[in-house]
Amino acid sequence: MLVAGCASISGTNESSRKDELLLAVGSEPEAGFDPTTGWGRYGSPLFQSTLLKRDDQLKIVNDLAAEYEASSETSWTVKLRRDVKFSDGRPLTAADVKFTFDTAASNGSVIDLTNLKRVETLDDYTIKFTLKEPQSTFLSLLVTTGIVPKHAYGKDYASNPIGSGPYKLVQWDKGQQAIVEANPEYYGSKPYFKKLTFLFLTEDAAFAAAKAGKVDISYIPSAFSKQQVKGMRLETAKSVDNRGIVFPYVKSGGKTKDGFAIGNDVTADIAIRKAINEAVDRKALVDGVLEGHGTPAYTINDGLPWWNPKTVIPDGDANTAKKRLADAGWKDGDGDGVLEKNGLKAQFTLMYPSGDVTRQSLALSVADMIKPIGIKIDVEGKSWDDLESQMHANAVLFGWGSHDPLEMFNVYSSKYGGVEYYNPGYYGNPAVDDWMDKAMRATSEEKALDFWQKAQWDGSTGLSAQGDAPWAWLVNIDHLYLVKDKLDIGKQRIHPHGHGWPVTDNIESWKWNE
Repeated sequence: MLVAGCASISGTNESSRKDELLLAVGSEPEAGFDPTTGWGRYGSPLFQSTLLKRDDQLKIVNDLAAEYEASSETSWTVKLRRDVKFSDGRPLTAADVKFTFDTAASNGSVIDLTNLKRVETLDDYTIKFTLKEPQSTFLSLLVTTGIVPKHAYGKDYASNPIGSGPYKLVQWDKGQQAIVEANPEYYGSKPYFKKLTFLFLTEDAAFAAAKAGKVDISYIPSAFSKQQVKGMRLETAKSVDNRGIVFPYVKSGGKTKDGFAIGNDVTADIAIRKAINEAVDRKALVDGVLEGHGTPAYTINDGLPWWNPKTVIPDGDANTAKKRLADAGWKDGDGDGVLEKNGLKAQFTLMYPSGDVTRQSLALSVADMIKPIGIKIDVEGKSWDDLESQMHANAVLFGWGSHDPLEMFNVYSSKYGGVEYYNPGYYGNPAVDDWMDKAMRATSEEKALDFWQKAQWDGSTGLSAQGDAPWAWLVNIDHLYLVKDKLDIGKQRIHPHGHGWPVTDNIESWKWNE
Protein backbone atom coordinates (compact mmCIF):
# COMPACT_ATOMS: atom_id res chain seq x y z
CA MET A 1 0.00 0.00 0.00
CA LEU A 2 2.80 2.42 0.87
CA VAL A 3 4.71 1.89 -2.35
CA ALA A 4 1.53 2.42 -4.35
CA GLY A 5 0.79 5.51 -2.29
CA CYS A 6 4.27 6.77 -3.01
CA ALA A 7 3.76 6.31 -6.73
CA SER A 8 0.39 8.05 -6.77
CA ILE A 9 1.74 11.03 -4.84
CA SER A 10 4.96 11.23 -6.81
CA GLY A 11 3.51 10.77 -10.23
CA THR A 12 3.11 14.54 -10.53
CA ASN A 13 6.56 15.25 -9.14
CA GLU A 14 8.23 15.92 -12.48
CA SER A 15 5.72 18.64 -13.34
CA SER A 16 5.28 20.05 -9.84
CA ARG A 17 6.60 23.41 -8.71
CA LYS A 18 10.32 23.67 -8.02
CA ASP A 19 9.63 24.77 -4.47
CA GLU A 20 8.20 21.40 -3.43
CA LEU A 21 10.02 18.29 -2.21
CA LEU A 22 9.18 14.64 -1.65
CA LEU A 23 11.16 13.04 1.17
CA ALA A 24 11.52 9.54 2.60
CA VAL A 25 13.95 10.34 5.39
CA GLY A 26 12.68 8.59 8.50
CA SER A 27 9.98 6.72 10.29
CA GLU A 28 6.60 8.08 11.26
CA PRO A 29 6.44 9.64 14.74
CA GLU A 30 3.57 7.47 15.92
CA ALA A 31 2.98 9.58 19.04
CA GLY A 32 2.67 12.69 16.90
CA PHE A 33 4.29 16.09 17.00
CA ASP A 34 4.02 17.21 20.62
CA PRO A 35 7.35 18.43 22.07
CA THR A 36 6.04 18.08 25.63
CA THR A 37 6.00 14.30 25.13
CA GLY A 38 9.30 14.04 23.26
CA TRP A 39 8.86 15.13 19.63
CA GLY A 40 11.98 16.92 18.35
CA ARG A 41 14.46 15.57 20.90
CA TYR A 42 16.52 14.06 18.06
CA GLY A 43 16.91 16.83 15.52
CA SER A 44 14.72 19.82 14.82
CA PRO A 45 11.04 19.79 15.90
CA LEU A 46 10.35 21.50 12.50
CA PHE A 47 6.91 22.83 13.51
CA GLN A 48 8.07 24.37 16.78
CA SER A 49 11.00 26.51 17.86
CA THR A 50 13.26 26.01 20.87
CA LEU A 51 14.70 28.57 23.28
CA LEU A 52 18.24 27.56 22.35
CA LYS A 53 19.78 25.45 19.60
CA ARG A 54 23.15 24.00 18.62
CA ASP A 55 25.21 25.42 15.78
CA ASP A 56 27.33 23.49 13.28
CA GLN A 57 29.99 22.94 15.96
CA LEU A 58 27.27 21.75 18.40
CA LYS A 59 27.77 24.83 20.55
CA ILE A 60 24.67 26.24 22.23
CA VAL A 61 23.35 29.47 20.66
CA ASN A 62 20.12 31.48 20.80
CA ASP A 63 16.93 30.64 18.93
CA LEU A 64 13.78 32.00 20.56
CA ALA A 65 16.01 33.41 23.27
CA ALA A 66 17.49 36.85 22.69
CA GLU A 67 19.78 36.25 25.66
CA TYR A 68 20.11 33.99 28.68
CA GLU A 69 22.19 33.89 31.83
CA ALA A 70 22.68 31.88 34.98
CA SER A 71 21.19 33.93 37.80
CA SER A 72 22.72 31.49 40.30
CA GLU A 73 23.82 27.84 40.43
CA THR A 74 20.17 26.81 40.43
CA SER A 75 18.42 29.42 38.29
CA TRP A 76 18.45 30.60 34.68
CA THR A 77 16.85 33.72 33.23
CA VAL A 78 15.89 33.80 29.54
CA LYS A 79 14.80 36.87 27.60
CA LEU A 80 12.76 36.16 24.47
CA ARG A 81 12.82 37.72 21.03
CA ARG A 82 9.80 39.99 20.59
CA ASP A 83 9.17 39.29 16.90
CA VAL A 84 7.99 35.68 17.12
CA LYS A 85 4.50 34.55 16.18
CA PHE A 86 2.91 31.13 16.06
CA SER A 87 1.66 29.89 12.69
CA ASP A 88 -1.86 31.08 13.61
CA GLY A 89 -0.58 34.67 13.94
CA ARG A 90 -0.65 34.88 17.74
CA PRO A 91 2.52 36.17 19.48
CA LEU A 92 4.80 33.79 21.37
CA THR A 93 5.37 35.04 24.91
CA ALA A 94 6.80 33.96 28.23
CA ALA A 95 3.40 32.51 29.17
CA ASP A 96 3.76 29.95 26.35
CA VAL A 97 7.22 28.97 27.56
CA LYS A 98 5.99 28.50 31.12
CA PHE A 99 3.00 26.51 29.85
CA THR A 100 5.24 24.26 27.73
CA PHE A 101 7.57 23.31 30.57
CA ASP A 102 4.76 22.98 33.12
CA THR A 103 2.92 20.67 30.70
CA ALA A 104 6.02 18.59 29.96
CA ALA A 105 6.65 18.21 33.70
CA SER A 106 3.06 17.15 34.42
CA ASN A 107 3.04 14.71 31.48
CA GLY A 108 5.75 12.65 33.17
CA SER A 109 7.21 12.18 29.70
CA VAL A 110 10.68 11.28 28.46
CA ILE A 111 11.65 14.89 29.18
CA ASP A 112 12.98 14.62 32.73
CA LEU A 113 11.97 17.80 34.55
CA THR A 114 11.92 16.31 38.04
CA ASN A 115 14.66 18.74 39.07
CA LEU A 116 12.68 21.79 37.89
CA LYS A 117 11.33 23.56 40.96
CA ARG A 118 9.34 26.25 39.14
CA VAL A 119 9.04 28.35 36.01
CA GLU A 120 8.16 32.01 36.44
CA THR A 121 7.22 34.73 33.98
CA LEU A 122 8.93 37.94 35.10
CA ASP A 123 7.27 39.87 32.28
CA ASP A 124 5.77 39.06 28.88
CA TYR A 125 9.18 38.23 27.43
CA THR A 126 11.27 37.09 30.41
CA ILE A 127 11.25 33.65 32.03
CA LYS A 128 13.07 32.40 35.10
CA PHE A 129 13.75 28.70 35.58
CA THR A 130 14.55 27.64 39.15
CA LEU A 131 16.00 24.18 39.82
CA LYS A 132 15.90 22.18 43.04
CA GLU A 133 19.64 21.63 42.79
CA PRO A 134 22.37 22.36 40.21
CA GLN A 135 22.01 20.38 36.98
CA SER A 136 24.75 20.35 34.37
CA THR A 137 22.42 19.16 31.60
CA PHE A 138 19.64 21.71 32.09
CA LEU A 139 20.48 23.90 29.10
CA SER A 140 20.15 20.84 26.85
CA LEU A 141 16.47 20.72 27.78
CA LEU A 142 16.13 24.27 26.44
CA VAL A 143 17.76 23.07 23.20
CA THR A 144 15.49 20.07 22.65
CA THR A 145 12.07 21.19 23.93
CA GLY A 146 9.91 22.94 21.32
CA ILE A 147 7.57 25.65 22.61
CA VAL A 148 3.82 25.04 22.25
CA PRO A 149 1.06 27.68 22.34
CA LYS A 150 -0.92 27.91 25.57
CA HIS A 151 -3.99 29.16 23.68
CA ALA A 152 -4.04 26.30 21.15
CA TYR A 153 -2.89 23.28 23.14
CA GLY A 154 -5.33 20.44 23.71
CA LYS A 155 -5.77 16.69 23.57
CA ASP A 156 -5.43 16.70 19.75
CA TYR A 157 -2.30 18.85 19.65
CA ALA A 158 0.03 15.97 18.72
CA SER A 159 -1.98 15.45 15.52
CA ASN A 160 -2.58 19.13 14.80
CA PRO A 161 0.45 21.04 16.03
CA ILE A 162 0.70 24.81 15.98
CA GLY A 163 4.14 26.27 16.49
CA SER A 164 6.63 28.94 15.50
CA GLY A 165 8.98 26.76 13.46
CA PRO A 166 9.79 27.11 9.75
CA TYR A 167 6.96 24.79 8.68
CA LYS A 168 3.38 24.00 9.64
CA LEU A 169 1.60 20.66 9.32
CA VAL A 170 -1.33 20.75 6.89
CA GLN A 171 -2.14 17.04 6.45
CA TRP A 172 -1.18 13.80 8.19
CA ASP A 173 -2.36 10.56 6.62
CA LYS A 174 -1.29 8.21 9.36
CA GLY A 175 0.76 5.26 8.17
CA GLN A 176 1.42 6.94 4.86
CA GLN A 177 2.50 10.57 4.67
CA ALA A 178 2.68 14.03 6.26
CA ILE A 179 2.37 17.19 4.17
CA VAL A 180 3.83 20.41 5.52
CA GLU A 181 3.96 23.96 4.18
CA ALA A 182 6.22 26.90 4.96
CA ASN A 183 5.05 28.93 7.97
CA PRO A 184 4.50 32.50 6.70
CA GLU A 185 4.92 33.80 10.25
CA TYR A 186 8.40 32.29 10.71
CA TYR A 187 10.87 34.80 12.17
CA GLY A 188 14.02 33.11 10.82
CA SER A 189 15.42 32.69 7.32
CA LYS A 190 12.54 31.89 4.97
CA PRO A 191 12.93 28.37 3.56
CA TYR A 192 13.31 27.96 -0.21
CA PHE A 193 10.86 25.08 -0.29
CA LYS A 194 7.21 25.99 0.31
CA LYS A 195 5.89 22.44 0.58
CA LEU A 196 7.38 19.18 1.86
CA THR A 197 5.77 15.75 1.68
CA PHE A 198 7.24 13.17 4.04
CA LEU A 199 6.56 9.58 2.99
CA PHE A 200 6.62 6.91 5.67
CA LEU A 201 8.21 3.97 3.88
CA THR A 202 10.19 0.93 4.93
CA GLU A 203 13.87 1.01 3.99
CA ASP A 204 13.23 -1.31 1.03
CA ALA A 205 10.31 0.77 -0.20
CA ALA A 206 12.22 4.04 0.21
CA PHE A 207 15.08 2.68 -1.88
CA ALA A 208 12.63 1.44 -4.51
CA ALA A 209 11.02 4.89 -4.61
CA ALA A 210 14.43 6.51 -5.12
CA LYS A 211 15.30 4.12 -7.97
CA ALA A 212 11.94 4.88 -9.58
CA GLY A 213 12.59 8.63 -9.39
CA LYS A 214 9.64 9.15 -7.08
CA VAL A 215 11.42 11.00 -4.25
CA ASP A 216 13.93 13.84 -4.07
CA ILE A 217 15.79 12.51 -1.04
CA SER A 218 15.70 9.10 0.61
CA TYR A 219 17.37 7.66 3.69
CA ILE A 220 18.98 4.31 2.88
CA PRO A 221 20.73 1.63 4.91
CA SER A 222 24.38 0.94 4.16
CA ALA A 223 23.44 -2.38 2.50
CA PHE A 224 22.18 -0.36 -0.48
CA SER A 225 25.04 2.16 -0.54
CA LYS A 226 27.02 0.61 -3.40
CA GLN A 227 24.08 0.59 -5.81
CA GLN A 228 24.06 3.50 -8.25
CA VAL A 229 20.77 5.33 -8.76
CA LYS A 230 20.40 7.44 -11.89
CA GLY A 231 20.03 11.14 -11.21
CA MET A 232 20.92 10.82 -7.52
CA ARG A 233 24.10 10.99 -5.45
CA LEU A 234 25.02 9.45 -2.11
CA GLU A 235 25.44 11.92 0.77
CA THR A 236 27.03 10.78 4.04
CA ALA A 237 26.36 12.41 7.39
CA LYS A 238 28.52 11.50 10.35
CA SER A 239 26.57 10.68 13.49
CA VAL A 240 26.61 9.62 17.11
CA ASP A 241 23.86 7.17 16.15
CA ASN A 242 24.92 3.84 17.62
CA ARG A 243 23.69 0.26 17.58
CA GLY A 244 24.23 -2.21 20.38
CA ILE A 245 22.83 -5.15 22.29
CA VAL A 246 21.14 -4.48 25.62
CA PHE A 247 21.21 -7.54 27.89
CA PRO A 248 18.73 -8.44 30.62
CA TYR A 249 20.98 -7.70 33.58
CA VAL A 250 19.04 -9.46 36.33
CA LYS A 251 18.00 -13.08 36.76
CA SER A 252 14.59 -14.26 35.63
CA GLY A 253 11.52 -14.38 37.82
CA GLY A 254 10.35 -10.78 37.99
CA LYS A 255 7.35 -9.16 36.33
CA THR A 256 6.61 -5.59 35.28
CA LYS A 257 3.43 -3.89 36.46
CA ASP A 258 1.94 -4.91 33.10
CA GLY A 259 2.86 -8.56 33.70
CA PHE A 260 5.82 -8.71 31.29
CA ALA A 261 8.66 -11.06 32.24
CA ILE A 262 11.87 -9.54 33.61
CA GLY A 263 15.33 -11.08 33.58
CA ASN A 264 17.33 -13.81 31.89
CA ASP A 265 19.53 -16.32 33.73
CA VAL A 266 22.07 -16.56 30.90
CA THR A 267 22.69 -12.86 30.27
CA ALA A 268 22.60 -12.12 34.01
CA ASP A 269 26.03 -13.80 34.16
CA ILE A 270 28.71 -11.14 33.72
CA ALA A 271 31.04 -13.68 32.09
CA ILE A 272 28.55 -14.12 29.24
CA ARG A 273 28.20 -10.38 28.70
CA LYS A 274 31.92 -9.65 28.85
CA ALA A 275 32.80 -12.62 26.63
CA ILE A 276 30.42 -11.39 23.93
CA ASN A 277 31.98 -7.92 24.13
CA GLU A 278 35.43 -9.48 23.72
CA ALA A 279 34.56 -11.86 20.90
CA VAL A 280 32.66 -9.42 18.68
CA ASP A 281 34.82 -7.98 15.88
CA ARG A 282 33.47 -4.44 15.58
CA LYS A 283 35.70 -3.41 12.69
CA ALA A 284 34.45 -6.42 10.72
CA LEU A 285 30.86 -5.30 11.39
CA VAL A 286 31.63 -1.82 10.06
CA ASP A 287 33.28 -3.22 6.93
CA GLY A 288 30.88 -6.09 6.32
CA VAL A 289 27.49 -4.83 7.44
CA LEU A 290 27.92 -1.06 7.04
CA GLU A 291 30.04 -1.23 3.88
CA GLY A 292 32.57 0.93 5.71
CA HIS A 293 30.03 3.66 6.50
CA GLY A 294 30.54 3.84 10.26
CA THR A 295 32.93 3.25 13.16
CA PRO A 296 33.28 0.68 15.95
CA ALA A 297 31.29 1.59 19.08
CA TYR A 298 32.29 0.93 22.68
CA THR A 299 29.91 3.20 24.59
CA ILE A 300 26.73 5.18 24.05
CA ASN A 301 28.77 8.35 23.52
CA ASP A 302 32.02 7.58 21.68
CA GLY A 303 34.04 10.66 20.79
CA LEU A 304 31.83 13.18 22.61
CA PRO A 305 33.35 15.44 25.30
CA TRP A 306 32.03 13.26 28.14
CA TRP A 307 33.33 9.99 26.64
CA ASN A 308 35.99 8.00 28.52
CA PRO A 309 38.48 6.59 25.97
CA LYS A 310 39.56 3.96 28.51
CA THR A 311 36.32 2.14 27.66
CA VAL A 312 37.82 0.87 24.39
CA ILE A 313 38.62 -2.83 24.78
CA PRO A 314 40.49 -5.28 22.54
CA ASP A 315 37.81 -7.15 20.58
CA GLY A 316 37.60 -9.89 17.99
CA ASP A 317 39.40 -12.04 20.56
CA ALA A 318 37.73 -15.43 20.77
CA ASN A 319 40.51 -16.97 22.87
CA THR A 320 40.16 -14.42 25.67
CA ALA A 321 36.40 -14.86 25.58
CA LYS A 322 36.67 -18.66 25.76
CA LYS A 323 39.03 -18.46 28.74
CA ARG A 324 36.71 -16.08 30.56
CA LEU A 325 33.77 -18.45 30.10
CA ALA A 326 35.80 -21.49 31.19
CA ASP A 327 37.03 -19.68 34.30
CA ALA A 328 33.41 -18.85 35.14
CA GLY A 329 32.39 -22.51 34.98
CA TRP A 330 30.84 -22.67 31.52
CA LYS A 331 31.64 -26.02 29.84
CA ASP A 332 30.57 -28.01 26.80
CA GLY A 333 29.17 -31.00 28.67
CA ASP A 334 27.44 -32.90 25.86
CA GLY A 335 29.65 -31.93 22.91
CA ASP A 336 27.04 -29.98 20.97
CA GLY A 337 29.20 -26.84 20.93
CA VAL A 338 26.94 -24.91 23.31
CA LEU A 339 28.36 -24.31 26.76
CA GLU A 340 26.39 -24.98 29.91
CA LYS A 341 26.65 -24.27 33.60
CA ASN A 342 24.65 -25.93 36.36
CA GLY A 343 22.30 -27.37 33.75
CA LEU A 344 21.77 -23.99 32.05
CA LYS A 345 22.63 -23.73 28.35
CA ALA A 346 24.51 -20.65 27.13
CA GLN A 347 21.69 -19.81 24.75
CA PHE A 348 19.37 -16.80 24.47
CA THR A 349 17.29 -14.87 21.95
CA LEU A 350 18.45 -11.62 20.36
CA MET A 351 15.57 -9.55 18.98
CA TYR A 352 15.60 -6.65 16.53
CA PRO A 353 12.87 -4.46 15.00
CA SER A 354 11.60 -6.28 11.93
CA GLY A 355 11.98 -4.31 8.71
CA ASP A 356 15.29 -2.77 9.83
CA VAL A 357 17.80 -4.44 7.51
CA THR A 358 20.85 -2.96 9.24
CA ARG A 359 19.86 -4.25 12.67
CA GLN A 360 18.93 -7.61 11.17
CA SER A 361 22.35 -7.92 9.53
CA LEU A 362 24.14 -6.84 12.71
CA ALA A 363 22.20 -9.35 14.80
CA LEU A 364 22.88 -12.24 12.43
CA SER A 365 26.58 -11.32 12.13
CA VAL A 366 27.01 -11.14 15.90
CA ALA A 367 25.35 -14.54 16.29
CA ASP A 368 27.84 -16.00 13.79
CA MET A 369 30.80 -14.35 15.55
CA ILE A 370 29.71 -15.61 18.98
CA LYS A 371 28.92 -19.20 18.02
CA PRO A 372 32.58 -20.38 18.05
CA ILE A 373 33.00 -19.40 21.73
CA GLY A 374 30.13 -21.69 22.73
CA ILE A 375 27.21 -19.24 23.02
CA LYS A 376 24.16 -19.80 20.84
CA ILE A 377 22.18 -16.71 19.92
CA ASP A 378 18.75 -17.16 18.30
CA VAL A 379 17.94 -14.09 16.18
CA GLU A 380 14.31 -12.97 15.77
CA GLY A 381 12.72 -9.93 14.13
CA LYS A 382 9.82 -8.50 16.11
CA SER A 383 7.30 -5.67 15.86
CA TRP A 384 7.79 -2.76 18.24
CA ASP A 385 4.72 -3.91 20.17
CA ASP A 386 6.29 -7.34 20.66
CA LEU A 387 9.63 -5.81 21.61
CA GLU A 388 7.97 -3.65 24.23
CA SER A 389 6.53 -6.70 25.97
CA GLN A 390 9.59 -8.96 25.61
CA MET A 391 12.60 -6.64 25.91
CA HIS A 392 13.01 -7.11 29.67
CA ALA A 393 13.65 -10.86 29.36
CA ASN A 394 15.47 -11.01 26.00
CA ALA A 395 18.48 -9.29 24.49
CA VAL A 396 17.51 -6.60 21.97
CA LEU A 397 19.47 -4.77 19.28
CA PHE A 398 18.65 -1.14 20.03
CA GLY A 399 20.05 2.21 18.97
CA TRP A 400 20.65 5.49 20.77
CA GLY A 401 22.80 8.54 20.18
CA SER A 402 22.38 12.09 21.45
CA HIS A 403 24.21 15.40 21.73
CA ASP A 404 23.30 15.38 25.40
CA PRO A 405 25.01 13.42 28.25
CA LEU A 406 21.59 13.15 29.88
CA GLU A 407 20.95 10.21 27.57
CA MET A 408 23.68 8.19 29.30
CA PHE A 409 21.98 8.88 32.61
CA ASN A 410 18.60 7.78 31.27
CA VAL A 411 19.90 4.57 29.69
CA TYR A 412 22.04 3.39 32.62
CA SER A 413 20.50 4.84 35.78
CA SER A 414 18.77 2.32 38.06
CA LYS A 415 16.08 5.01 38.40
CA TYR A 416 15.04 4.25 34.82
CA GLY A 417 14.92 0.46 35.07
CA GLY A 418 11.92 -0.61 32.99
CA VAL A 419 10.89 2.97 32.15
CA GLU A 420 9.83 3.13 28.50
CA TYR A 421 12.80 1.99 26.38
CA TYR A 422 15.52 3.49 28.56
CA ASN A 423 16.86 0.69 30.76
CA PRO A 424 14.94 -2.43 29.74
CA GLY A 425 17.55 -4.79 31.21
CA TYR A 426 17.18 -3.28 34.70
CA TYR A 427 20.88 -2.45 35.01
CA GLY A 428 21.91 -0.97 38.33
CA ASN A 429 25.20 -0.23 40.05
CA PRO A 430 25.25 2.08 43.12
CA ALA A 431 28.74 3.36 42.27
CA VAL A 432 27.69 4.22 38.71
CA ASP A 433 24.52 5.88 39.99
CA ASP A 434 26.64 7.95 42.38
CA TRP A 435 29.04 9.13 39.67
CA MET A 436 26.14 10.07 37.40
CA ASP A 437 24.32 11.87 40.21
CA LYS A 438 27.48 13.89 40.82
CA ALA A 439 27.63 14.68 37.10
CA MET A 440 24.01 15.81 37.09
CA ARG A 441 24.52 18.04 40.13
CA ALA A 442 27.59 19.75 38.70
CA THR A 443 27.09 23.43 37.94
CA SER A 444 28.24 23.23 34.32
CA GLU A 445 28.74 20.73 31.52
CA GLU A 446 32.50 21.20 31.80
CA LYS A 447 32.57 20.47 35.55
CA ALA A 448 30.49 17.33 34.98
CA LEU A 449 32.83 15.72 32.42
CA ASP A 450 35.06 13.87 34.90
CA PHE A 451 32.05 12.38 36.68
CA TRP A 452 30.48 11.18 33.42
CA GLN A 453 33.78 9.56 32.47
CA LYS A 454 34.15 7.84 35.84
CA ALA A 455 30.62 6.44 35.53
CA GLN A 456 31.84 4.64 32.40
CA TRP A 457 35.01 3.34 34.08
CA ASP A 458 36.59 4.59 37.29
CA GLY A 459 39.38 2.03 37.39
CA SER A 460 37.44 -0.61 39.28
CA THR A 461 33.83 -0.49 38.05
CA GLY A 462 31.63 1.23 35.53
CA LEU A 463 28.86 0.89 32.99
CA SER A 464 31.13 0.08 30.04
CA ALA A 465 32.45 -3.27 28.84
CA GLN A 466 35.44 -2.68 31.12
CA GLY A 467 33.02 -2.92 34.03
CA ASP A 468 29.54 -4.45 34.20
CA ALA A 469 28.99 -4.74 30.43
CA PRO A 470 25.19 -4.38 30.52
CA TRP A 471 25.43 -3.61 26.78
CA ALA A 472 27.58 -4.82 23.91
CA TRP A 473 27.90 -1.70 21.79
CA LEU A 474 28.68 -2.56 18.18
CA VAL A 475 28.84 0.33 15.71
CA ASN A 476 28.20 4.01 15.14
CA ILE A 477 26.44 4.29 11.80
CA ASP A 478 26.82 7.00 9.20
CA HIS A 479 23.49 8.36 7.99
CA LEU A 480 23.24 7.81 4.25
CA TYR A 481 20.92 9.61 1.85
CA LEU A 482 20.24 9.36 -1.85
CA VAL A 483 19.78 12.96 -3.00
CA LYS A 484 18.68 14.32 -6.38
CA ASP A 485 21.75 15.61 -8.20
CA LYS A 486 20.77 19.30 -8.13
CA LEU A 487 19.31 19.32 -4.61
CA ASP A 488 21.55 21.13 -2.12
CA ILE A 489 20.89 19.99 1.48
CA GLY A 490 23.51 22.29 2.97
CA LYS A 491 26.13 21.40 5.55
CA GLN A 492 24.86 18.55 7.69
CA ARG A 493 25.76 18.66 11.36
CA ILE A 494 26.77 15.52 13.22
CA HIS A 495 23.47 13.66 13.44
CA PRO A 496 21.95 12.25 16.60
CA HIS A 497 19.92 9.03 16.57
CA GLY A 498 17.46 8.77 13.69
CA HIS A 499 14.22 9.27 15.62
CA GLY A 500 12.59 12.30 14.09
CA TRP A 501 14.17 13.70 10.96
CA PRO A 502 17.63 15.06 11.88
CA VAL A 503 18.54 15.68 8.24
CA THR A 504 15.98 18.53 8.22
CA ASP A 505 17.68 20.37 11.07
CA ASN A 506 19.06 22.89 8.55
CA ILE A 507 16.03 22.83 6.25
CA GLU A 508 16.10 26.62 5.79
CA SER A 509 19.35 26.28 3.80
CA TRP A 510 18.10 23.64 1.34
CA LYS A 511 17.66 24.70 -2.28
CA TRP A 512 17.88 23.60 -5.89
CA ASN A 513 21.13 24.34 -7.71
CA GLU A 514 20.55 25.22 -11.34
